[in-house]
Amino acid sequence: MLLTILVLDSVGVGALPDAARFGDPQQGGDAGSFTLNNTLRAAPVTLPNLAGLGLGAIPGVETNEATIPDVSGAAGAYGRMEEVSPGKDSSTGHWEFMGVQLENAFQVYPQGFPPEVMDRFDAATGRGHLCNLPYSGTEVLKDYGREHLETGDPIVYTSADSVFQVAAHVDKVPLEQLYAWCEAAREILQGEHAVARVIARPFAGESPFERLNDHRKDYSLVPPRTVLDALKEAGREVIGIGKIPDLYAGQGFTEMHHTDDNADGIRQTLARMHKAAQEGTEGLIFTNLVDFDSKFGHRRDPEGYSAALKAFDNALPEFLAAVPEDGALLIISDHGNDPSWYGSDHTREYGLLLGYRPGMSGLTDLGTRQTFADVGATAADALKAEWDGPGQSFWPELSGQ
Repeated sequence: MLLTILVLDSVGVGALPDAARFGDPQQGGDAGSFTLNNTLRAAPVTLPNLAGLGLGAIPGVETNEATIPDVSGAAGAYGRMEEVSPGKDSSTGHWEFMGVQLENAFQVYPQGFPPEVMDRFDAATGRGHLCNLPYSGTEVLKDYGREHLETGDPIVYTSADSVFQVAAHVDKVPLEQLYAWCEAAREILQGEHAVARVIARPFAGESPFERLNDHRKDYSLVPPRTVLDALKEAGREVIGIGKIPDLYAGQGFTEMHHTDDNADGIRQTLARMHKAAQEGTEGLIFTNLVDFDSKFGHRRDPEGYSAALKAFDNALPEFLAAVPEDGALLIISDHGNDPSWYGSDHTREYGLLLGYRPGMSGLTDLGTRQTFADVGATAADALKAEWDGPGQSFWPELSGQ
């Protein structure tokens, strides 16, 4: 049995009940955010293939012929998921998918990192540092890129997420040196100052500089035992595509594949699904398509976001055709990033949930799941791996048992 899970990074489907507690309280927090609806209102595109799996039946999702039409003969499963963990970032969401529910949010640094962190980092690099503030990844290069080229000091910045990002020009700091600095930062940022990810952000060229996203490297905290570990221990293949392996510090995978963008992620996932079907692979293909979030949500670009949704919808029939007779496909999201919202941060929203198995007829309502961990519990159930952690499987509903 082959299960493929596609994460449409940040395609949230409406504010969670506690959304007002997240974001700027002066703005009402994230209450009222709705990434999917607000994107399609601002830049309408038609998504007939996602509609055919039941997208329009998810509570709160707006339907009309211009965006999410009624589809004759629709067949699939639909629902939405509440996030238990107190966060709205990729690490929190993905960890919860695979059975790790956090009691406390990852540490964030809205004023920059304290001297006890930066002094140790400077000692590790043998240099000073620039910035050390929350910043847009493109704006920070505009404001500090030239100074970095003059001094060689790394640009350190964060965001509303739990991240320590280090930017350096490849002509000034070789990639391996940048990676070594980030490994040192990962060792420093433990315990009291643990952040979810340290991220290497190389760039090149002259102002306006080019971010080299294909050489980005993430250093995640190592999670506790997850469903991925349970699957691997049961002898199943666990294939991570895109930033998925980075979010789990590589733990629990049998294969890991980097991607350049959504189009590359779609190509690689389809190729791996075809290969797995031919070989009779039993296991999980787990892919993150990040462009929705990184290229369009944070940059508050609804037109770009809608275009990415349309491109995925166009590819969806190929995914459905690639699902083996005994296999299944899940399409989920890890948080919101409403491009119509204030600021540039993620939004606290329900996770998307769509499912498909060959031979399905009609639509199956999976309801509002009480935790993202239901995804991992379902994967363990479908692939016959032992898992006694959080989450309730919806495999019986998906498989018609």
